[in-house]
Amino acid sequence: MRVARPVVLDKQEKGWLEQIARGRSLPARLVERARIVLGAASGMQDQQIASELGITPEKAARWRNRYLDGGIDALEKDASRPGRPRTITGDRITEVIRKTT
Repeated sequence: MRVARPVVLDKQEKGWLEQIARGRSLPARLVERARIVLGAASGMQDQQIASELGITPEKAARWRNRYLDGGIDALEKDASRPGRPRTITGDRITEVIRKTT
């Protein structure tokens, strides 16, 4: 069995995460991410965090690792998604704007 990387929080980070985890007017995904990190900091493994929060162990591992790699700021940002490639070039957009104004 793999053991997840340990999370160590200082007093300020822990207070901030606890405040977010209790937040009722914050986005649900941010609250969930804070709870994942707090569970990891208390020594829980990803399986335990997942069963407690009703999520997959992969999701718990993902947010544990993102926190360890990027700190608190990493919890607020979602990963970029590639999306559909542009079909109209920037020059064409500029030309249309020029013709319409």
